Amino acid sequence: MKVTAFNCSSRADGNTAILLKTALAEMAKLGIETELVQLAGKPIVGCIACYKCFERKDCKCAIASDNLNEYLQKLKDSDGILIGSPVYFGDCTATARAFIERAGFVSKANGDFLKRKAGAAVVAVRRAGGIHAFNSINLFFTISQMIVVGSSYWNIGIGREAGKVNEDEEGLATMETLGKNMAWLLDRISD
Repeated sequence: MKVTAFNCSSRADGNTAILLKTALAEMAKLGIETELVQLAGKPIVGCIACYKCFERKDCKCAIASDNLNEYLQKLKDSDGILIGSPVYFGDCTATARAFIERAGFVSKANGDFLKRKAGAAVVAVRRAGGIHAFNSINLFFTISQMIVVGSSYWNIGIGREAGKVNEDEEGLATMETLGKNMAWLLDRISD
């Protein structure tokens, strides 16, 4: 079993990464192979609606100027997927949106390869907008026919400056529970 987390923050080691690493650590303790992919400094452009993915059906996006095709392979190879984002103006980042748009289209064009994988949104927020960002990511999971994994609260941690989320005990506990729940689900559906 493998879970890949995609950090869609502009800060590679900021609050979003801390939250993702906390969830991944719990999965690793339970024998799940984990990977954290940092998208910081690796801009992804949004979908251009060329529909080449539907024509070619090669599990790749026609846009080859960024790293999305590498990420698509990681999505295919994973049993569970975390997408993490800070909140920018009440929603997930533009990087997260571009990732979701293009990965979603390529998956749909290629037999819904995300179908029945486990997914969970992870959001770092300063104050407000976290639920909207959380919902935006989870909408991607549900339209992709994925199984959304929950926790003891919404998967949100509070903190503005890098590292501040470490002071959010409830947020960190939520991530730990998320990691345990993801591992539990993957164990149950691995047959």
